[in-house]
Amino acid sequence: MSNGVAGAVLCAAAAVLLSVVAWRQAAVVRRDGVHTRGVVVDNTQVADDDGHIWVPVVAFCDQQAHRVEFSPRMRGTGIGVATGREVPVVYQSRHPQTARARMWRHMTGPVVFLLSGAVVFPGVGVLIVLTK
Repeated sequence: MSNGVAGAVLCAAAAVLLSVVAWRQAAVVRRDGVHTRGVVVDNTQVADDDGHIWVPVVAFCDQQAHRVEFSPRMRGTGIGVATGREVPVVYQSRHPQTARARMWRHMTGPVVFLLSGAVVFPGVGVLIVLTK
């Protein structure tokens, strides 16, 4: 197998993997998710490639009445939530520490990024084949 074909196969495999992970991200929380309300208790400053950004810390009580705190995975300008604001939360019943803010930008952001990568990899694979 030539280097070009091997590179294209690896890119195709990466695209499939990213697509599967994106589907799982979208489906697992919808299927097994417990819906509740949380409150933004703090905003912490974290270092990013673009400098420092503020990340909300959301607290809620799970089904066993344990307090759980988490920070949304999506970060960046325009993603923050004000301290004291009540937000909808969804989490897997067996893993409340994997909670997510049930807001459009926080739920769809990771899926969109994964699917974008799944689209880019086949294009890179085609470029590899065409340039070899």
